[in-house]
Amino acid sequence: MSVRQRTVPINGNRPSTPDPLTETLLAQTSSSTTTPSKSSTDPGHKNAPDTNLSSLSVLDVLRIIGGLLLLSSGMSYLVNNGESMTWGYNPWWTRAREWRGLMKPTVSLTDAELLAYDGSDPAKPIYLALNGTIYDVSANRATYAPGGSYSFFSGRDAARAFLTGCFKEDATPDLRGVEEMYMPIDPPDESTEIPEPPADANEDPIVAAHRAARAHDKRRPTLSKAELKNRHAQELRVARKKVREGLEHWHMLFRGDKGKPYFKVGEVKREKGWLEKLPKRELCEQAKKGRPVRKVNTGNEKKI
Repeated sequence: MSVRQRTVPINGNRPSTPDPLTETLLAQTSSSTTTPSKSSTDPGHKNAPDTNLSSLSVLDVLRIIGGLLLLSSGMSYLVNNGESMTWGYNPWWTRAREWRGLMKPTVSLTDAELLAYDGSDPAKPIYLALNGTIYDVSANRATYAPGGSYSFFSGRDAARAFLTGCFKEDATPDLRGVEEMYMPIDPPDESTEIPEPPADANEDPIVAAHRAARAHDKRRPTLSKAELKNRHAQELRVARKKVREGLEHWHMLFRGDKGKPYFKVGEVKREKGWLEKLPKRELCEQAKKGRPVRKVNTGNEKKI
């Protein structure tokens, strides 16, 4: 076996045959430059894209939501016999006529000016007002034009008549005292005691005593002034709430919330203190007859 001898040139240059240590270092350097970076190929690296999961785009989500809404609308149309595609929900922003109304100027009329829109002029819309709010009911001229079944509401604010049902007498916006129609009245016989049946001469004394005791237990209690005041205040609160609910029922109809083709167009303008200038009204006969009768408190019932 021959031994390679290392020769060093005189001029100091490296030999043409590489040193073993140098060869090793060069080989390691070459392998490190040709090996792919872990950050670009290692699927476990945090910056590496995950090619195994499919992502949903915003457009895909919108398509799914749109499909569900379309399916719901179709089912509502079938269930409601073609009357509603929103399951009976009919807010103003779903009605095209409401959006068209936003493009028009708001109507502001006095009660005298409102009379010109009672349907007598075919060139003008038909307006009616309810507690100061003006609605367009032109879509139903057969009902609100002269000769129609509800023509007495057109061209005026008849809020009182909407509640009392007295269309001719109460065609006015004056609602003062209308809550009385919801307040109970006392029965015709408001005596202190319930009358006892006449005693039978042949009745057993013990039976008669028991009958008298039962009649005494049914005696109607007399309320104190404070109790009467509290009862009146409670009944008044309930009555005023019913007035608000009754008005809201009609507002919903004329706003179009119940599917009718009506919509709000403006407000009635009135001078300050206009209500005090009107004489106070009493309840019409129809409203008086419809008042509830207070239940008799027999002592076994809780006092109001």
